[in-house]
Amino acid sequence: MRETKPVWTSSSFLLYTGGLTVLGGGLAALGYLSSRYGSGAKAAWALLVLAILYWIAHALRLRGRQIAAGIFAFASVIAWGTFIAFLFEWWGWNGVSGSLSNWSWSRLALWLLILAAAWDDRRRFGFPFIRLISAVVGWLFVVDLITAGGSFTAAVTLLVGIAYLLWGTIHRTPSSFWLHLVGGLLTGGSIVYWAHTGDGQWAGVSIAAFCFVVIAYATGRSSWAVLGTIGFFAATVHYLIGSPTDIVGAAFSGSPPRHVSPWAPAVAFGLLGFWLVLLGLLGRQRTATPAPLPE
Repeated sequence: MRETKPVWTSSSFLLYTGGLTVLGGGLAALGYLSSRYGSGAKAAWALLVLAILYWIAHALRLRGRQIAAGIFAFASVIAWGTFIAFLFEWWGWNGVSGSLSNWSWSRLALWLLILAAAWDDRRRFGFPFIRLISAVVGWLFVVDLITAGGSFTAAVTLLVGIAYLLWGTIHRTPSSFWLHLVGGLLTGGSIVYWAHTGDGQWAGVSIAAFCFVVIAYATGRSSWAVLGTIGFFAATVHYLIGSPTDIVGAAFSGSPPRHVSPWAPAVAFGLLGFWLVLLGLLGRQRTATPAPLPE
């Protein structure tokens, strides 16, 4: 089925919220049941939840309720992953619950099965939101396959984020929004992992934030602009009161962070606001279309 872009209305908001709430209730029920039954029974209960969600999704699809059907299809993919995890646990494949730093073929199989289910449901229902699962689990599969934590994991995460950016730019489908969003989070997270202490490093974060805004204008995806704005605010806070690690350390030790002049926040955030307005005006001027000349 061809992907359809949902229109954000009061009805679609309630459908998204209601469907995700049902998913949360189902996972909470499985959490309760897992504390009272053995691994085999947990897998059976998870299969029951999966069957109910998937049946509702197909019933709604047959009635032409595309958004509601897609939400329950999204929930069924999560339920599928939960069922597979419980099933592997029942079979004694306990690597699913281990750390990503420890290689586990059963956990890799779990990621692949979730990716397969997400791909199939997105094909059947044409619901872009399911791409969010594929993007997150795809990243987990890659870092779980070839990394064991640390800087190398951050480097691979950066490459995955860039790959999502390129793929979402080339394939301009409704679901590419989620590739851009997850790609921006992965790219920004990797940059902050490397540059989050000294003043010079946070200057690099500011440069990266500016690049995010440029990417937003180049691709037409505002999620990059949102993440870039967060980077500007984070850098401003750092230059005012210190890095996040300094702030957390000060909170536990009781010692105040670096001294801040009373007028510094007003000046810093005022300048930041003008800078963001300037970037917004430049982008608007770039995308504005000239008015037709009078005949």
